[in-house]
Amino acid sequence: MFRVRAGFRPKLVYFILNSILYSSWLLGIFPFIYEPQKRRLHRSKWLLLYGFVLNSGLLFLMLKHEGETKGNEGKLDVFERNFVLKQISLLLGVVGVLAICTIYVRTFWRSKNLESIYNELMQLERRYFYSNAVKCQTFDAYVIQKGLLIVGGVASSIVVHFGAPTQSLPISYLIVVTLIKLGTFLLAIHFHLGVAFIYRFLWSINRELLDLASYLRVHPSGGSSRIRLLLKLYRELVDLYGRLTDCYDYQTALMMIVFLAANIIVSFYIIVYTVSLSKMSFFAMVIMFPLALLNNFLDFWLSIAMCDLVERTGRQTSMILKLFNDIENMDKALEMSISDFALLCSHRRFKFLHCGLFYVNREMGFQMLVTSFLYLLFLVQFDFMNL
Repeated sequence: MFRVRAGFRPKLVYFILNSILYSSWLLGIFPFIYEPQKRRLHRSKWLLLYGFVLNSGLLFLMLKHEGETKGNEGKLDVFERNFVLKQISLLLGVVGVLAICTIYVRTFWRSKNLESIYNELMQLERRYFYSNAVKCQTFDAYVIQKGLLIVGGVASSIVVHFGAPTQSLPISYLIVVTLIKLGTFLLAIHFHLGVAFIYRFLWSINRELLDLASYLRVHPSGGSSRIRLLLKLYRELVDLYGRLTDCYDYQTALMMIVFLAANIIVSFYIIVYTVSLSKMSFFAMVIMFPLALLNNFLDFWLSIAMCDLVERTGRQTSMILKLFNDIENMDKALEMSISDFALLCSHRRFKFLHCGLFYVNREMGFQMLVTSFLYLLFLVQFDFMNL
């Protein structure tokens, strides 16, 4: 599925995708082995065991260090000044650990389903999209932005831990926390890369439908077999996106909650430091806190934008099919295939419903951002007398 093409941009995309793959293997969160003879992925029990042991060990080391330094929390000036911030930070830490455990366990538990989904995606590209593939600029841009956000997420962790006022942490603890955060980022990116590949296939189908519509205006009797093939591919993509969403629904929802909660806490940190303590350093004001906020916001919104893009591209398929209505003297078999295609598009849409509760699109993303701002406003109002 990862192939290098000529040009700097495609090579950068190839490098980022392979870096994500090999990093996932090293961190034990991609328990699949590629079999070149069969050209498919195979789930490895040894990799599952390796991932479980490694990530459990990292979590244990992090919690062990937190337990050893629990008595030193009061040394932080911000916690001495604001008890609410201390309690909320503790609550977010507990929720974060539980969310990470749930994400890992859920992903490992559904690894057999993921094996089938990944293999079907690889088979689709190899059989139908590889030979006449066209560069998809949107897909390339998404992969590059995601790669930069991974680097930014790791960098923000390092900057925050080194730059936090009156707080000194050992290097070993910083490495453990960085590896855990990197692993969580990569697990979330696995889902969004799967969505990106589905988008690229859907974009290719729409592009070919446009070419067929132009061709049939001149030759109205041809193209029925190709339409039936595209209908089959569209049906398989709808099925794959539903299964992929089902495997990652809880993980994605938890990641969104943790990102938004972290942004609320970081914003409240800034308010307490600047208003209560009046000693926010230039480094913390310009680099440390803004970097963490910006990276979390961009990662959250880019994930929303990709799911919304797939949904809008699916709606574009229905609009493209309407172009065939203007073609005169169309073959009956071709007309029937187009009607079946339009019926499928109207009844089975690309909508990412997570946990049976909410759809992932721009409207939902905007509502979540507004809600997080309101929670920050309520928090400030609740603790206004202590600021």
